[in-house]
Amino acid sequence: MSGIIADNLFAENLAKVQKKIQHCVQKAERDINNIRLIVVSKTRSLDEVKSVASLGQNCFAENTIQDAMTKIPKLNNKALEWHFIGHLQSKKAGKIPGYFQWVHSIDSIKLAQKLSNAMLNNSLNSRLNCLIQVNVSGEASKSGLKPAQVKSFLQEVLDQQLPCLVWRGLMTIGVSGDEQQTRNAFVQLRELQQSCKAELSVPEFDQLSMGMSDDYCLAIEEGATMVRVGTSVFGQRSVKKDKGLK
Repeated sequence: MSGIIADNLFAENLAKVQKKIQHCVQKAERDINNIRLIVVSKTRSLDEVKSVASLGQNCFAENTIQDAMTKIPKLNNKALEWHFIGHLQSKKAGKIPGYFQWVHSIDSIKLAQKLSNAMLNNSLNSRLNCLIQVNVSGEASKSGLKPAQVKSFLQEVLDQQLPCLVWRGLMTIGVSGDEQQTRNAFVQLRELQQSCKAELSVPEFDQLSMGMSDDYCLAIEEGATMVRVGTSVFGQRSVKKDKGLK
């Protein structure tokens, strides 16, 4: 696909997603300013990300450190906001400072401690916005804490007062192909987030990262503040690229 054709396709796709989000927000009687569109750029090329960024999109997400490092340092655009949404090994926590402003997939005390140490050892003196990943559906193929574990986990990391980490909310992945179960999962996550914020007195714990290309309207209806959309903007990934993702 030539550069001009790709640019036009991305522009058209992004406009469609933005219009659909606007429709979903109006249907749910919510404020669009409370919804952050995060374009998932995993396995996408540097040129593809540059193209979408040139359209005014400033939030992007990656799910592997190795893929992210082929893009983020080369973009060198301070206006862009980067979210890490994949499973993060604690040994790679040191790669987060200076590149990502958000991590959506924290699910262990060890990882939280490693991230805190990494942020402290970084000279940027910045804070890292953290979301706890919750496996609401209970599927073995998905990472994340069980819903019943979330409050005790949050209490423990708050008690430890881990420097530079700011606990902002929860993340989950919907149930593939089942609309009602996905909606139920989103409702459960919202109720859990609200309960955590109230009971543990965490004023900034107000974010819900849920909803992807197939279900982001459901997520918005049920309270999502962040939706993670990749395919609807970039189009289908090639088989060749998928095989190379580890």
